[in-house]
Amino acid sequence: MKAHPEREGFSRATRPLALIVVATLLFGQATPAFAYLKFGVPVRGQQVTLKWSQTPVRYFVSDTGVSGVTSADLQGAVGRAFASWQAVPTASITYQFAGVTSASPGKDDGASVLGFQSRPDLDRVLASTSFLVDASTGALIESDIFFNAAFPWSVSPSGEPGKFDVESIALHEIGHFSGLGHSALGETELLSTGGRRVLSAEAVMFPIAFAAGSIASRTLKADDIAGISDLYPDGNFATTDGSLSGRVTKDGQAIFGAHVVAFNVATGLMVGGFTLNAQGQFSIGGLSPGPHIVRVEPLDDADTTSFFDAAQNVDIDFRVAYLDRVIVVPKGGDSGAVTLTVVRK
Repeated sequence: MKAHPEREGFSRATRPLALIVVATLLFGQATPAFAYLKFGVPVRGQQVTLKWSQTPVRYFVSDTGVSGVTSADLQGAVGRAFASWQAVPTASITYQFAGVTSASPGKDDGASVLGFQSRPDLDRVLASTSFLVDASTGALIESDIFFNAAFPWSVSPSGEPGKFDVESIALHEIGHFSGLGHSALGETELLSTGGRRVLSAEAVMFPIAFAAGSIASRTLKADDIAGISDLYPDGNFATTDGSLSGRVTKDGQAIFGAHVVAFNVATGLMVGGFTLNAQGQFSIGGLSPGPHIVRVEPLDDADTTSFFDAAQNVDIDFRVAYLDRVIVVPKGGDSGAVTLTVVRK
């Protein structure tokens, strides 16, 4: 599983990835927030969305390699992954390679470092992203990514059997590095070992990696593009794309943590989001104008802690449901609030 780091406490205003899924979007908002999972930190009683305030975002690559992957190989693979995020036409974030360093990821030194570390104790963690945050302002100071050298790695253009693809895993982690949480647009099956195997994924930010040897996650999907565009919109994002909003209820009560998917009838592309407050509201932006089918489903195909803090009461006791009509998303506007009603399993 990727992006599932150990659960540690604060250390000099540093929080590990799994503990900073945004509380800002969870409760008490007067209007629906865009339903991508972002990260955030508490500042003076308020939640501040975790994002880079200035670009380009500078990053360093460690000078240490592993078997089959040199430091130069790592630099090339993560450079291609950064370029994929930067190339999103509706997002404004940019990145800059700052050089090779002898520093290791995870050091609170103000420099964002990507590199290998051997963590055999984390036997289900391929890679992890951590942040250093100014506790007084919520400003993001640095973000480090480590790739677990306890696993076999490859940068082969076509992948290598039995080895994990650096570029694919880097693309996922750089999404976190940029402030995005996980997407639930994927399908898995439970293995006899207790883990899960990915059958399909419609987002690079799906929390479970494809099997070793696969390069299927080297390309951003519609959900990833919508999320990074919402977090770092360029000048045209609000006018070229549209949004779909509403709420989900069961037995007349709002549901928290329901996964809502908008399916574009014309293109077949999917963008997902969640109900993220006590009113069961959602709003999914970054949608191409046109007719959409709307589906709601429980998060029962994955560990809910990959998406929300363990303390959150995520409701998974309901059946998949569809809105009873097709919704036309307008260009540069919102569909108007819809209500999805679900029933217990």
